Amino acid sequence: MIYVVVVGSYLAFLVGVSVYKSRTVKTQDDFMVAGRGVPVYMLVATLVCTWIGSGSLFASAGLSFRSGFSELWFSMGAWIGIVVIYFVAARVRKISQYTLTDLLEQRYSRTAKMLGTITIIMAYMVIAGYQFKGGGRFISILTEGAISPETGMLISCVVIVAFTVLAGMVSIVSIDIFNGVIMIIAMVMALPMAISAHGGWDAVVTTIEAKNPAYLSMFEGHDALWVVGIILPTFLLLLSESSIYQKFNSAKDEKAASRAVIGMFSGVVLIEFLMCAVAVVGYAIYADDPRFFLADGSINRAMAEEIILRIGYEQMPASLGAVLFAGGLAIIVSTGNTFLMVTSTNVTRDVFQTFIYKDASSEQIVKIQRICIVVIGALAFLLMSQFQTILEMALISYTMIGASLAPVLLASFFWKRVTRQGGVASISAGMGSVILITIVNRTLQASGTTASFLGVPFPLDTDYIAIPALVISVATLVIVSLLTPHSPESVWKPFFDEGGNAAEVAS
Repeated sequence: MIYVVVVGSYLAFLVGVSVYKSRTVKTQDDFMVAGRGVPVYMLVATLVCTWIGSGSLFASAGLSFRSGFSELWFSMGAWIGIVVIYFVAARVRKISQYTLTDLLEQRYSRTAKMLGTITIIMAYMVIAGYQFKGGGRFISILTEGAISPETGMLISCVVIVAFTVLAGMVSIVSIDIFNGVIMIIAMVMALPMAISAHGGWDAVVTTIEAKNPAYLSMFEGHDALWVVGIILPTFLLLLSESSIYQKFNSAKDEKAASRAVIGMFSGVVLIEFLMCAVAVVGYAIYADDPRFFLADGSINRAMAEEIILRIGYEQMPASLGAVLFAGGLAIIVSTGNTFLMVTSTNVTRDVFQTFIYKDASSEQIVKIQRICIVVIGALAFLLMSQFQTILEMALISYTMIGASLAPVLLASFFWKRVTRQGGVASISAGMGSVILITIVNRTLQASGTTASFLGVPFPLDTDYIAIPALVISVATLVIVSLLTPHSPESVWKPFFDEGGNAAEVAS
């Protein structure tokens, strides 16, 4: 009962904050970018909460349970991406657009913007959908199965959509300061409690080495190609994370945007390392539990994704486990809010405001976006039935965004020679390659057959899907740009530091 009381009380608190903040929303800037006045400490919290979502709580934790500390390669992709993003944060804020696709239009063309919008809608609905899927599991565990995961998904969908509709970005950045704090407290507390539940660190190591001697290494039997394949999705997604760019535009100025990235790096590294460590300890705790292993001895991937919540519910004192569940609630709600917000912003600005309601007032745009949030939330809910695990959903959606948008975004800020034609071709190639690989995989899996193309075996494991998609996207970007005329200085200059001193490649 204490779990339900604590989680319910925290949810009610978040609702109260959102309702209060909703009264301050008057304009398009208020709803989409929080009035462009967010201070550093709030920006740090909301950036951390943007990245730490169900993908971390379930997918990364499940991968850690399967692969041990070698999962950190998956997380490290994002850490490296944050370092890179530091060098463009101030310039993004200086350009002061609303969305990532606004940047694509300014640097490339409206066609690039529309392709980017399509990519974001497709991938972000999947990401929003797995917040609902994670929420369904969360509610089922919280209620000891009284509410099924399917019903829990519907409840999660309704709650997250309602939060987002209330106050948009103002609501998100307001509640994320609390969500960020509760996340850190929950993870810092969970690790020593999990270790203690198994009798100490020596007992954890002894159990793991008896079960799988390679488990505690950074490779756990994998090769360098696997490391590259597992780093790329998070690295590419971080670089092209539309919600992060939108939140940079919420900062009060360029310095605040840059400083917030430093805080984001610290928070993300801390939380993801702790999550990985908790899942590794969980492998020792549940080494002989048949729920986590299939009949052939392999790991039950869906069950493995619940490891952190299972530890909180089954291995920790109720009062402390309830805090961990409050942290889980914060993770799911915050990330769901953000991805619904970003997707609806793109649809509102890039479709309705551009083609249908060109002269709409600021208040009308806010109403349109609220309707879009509800529709997108419903579509994201329907998409969940197409995937078995949250990790599968994460890898495909991360690669879709990353392969399509990361190369053109980096080129915008670091390569003057990139052209409009090259950008459009690269986005198309990245998006098309991921869709094609996914269709081929599903077709072969359904027929129970295999195939090979240029030495690559299909169905292609989702751990490796980012490698061919990125190669195709980057090659297309470079080749087409070199074959087409230079972009004029007026197009590329706003994306470089004053005097055009950004690092560049062969301008």
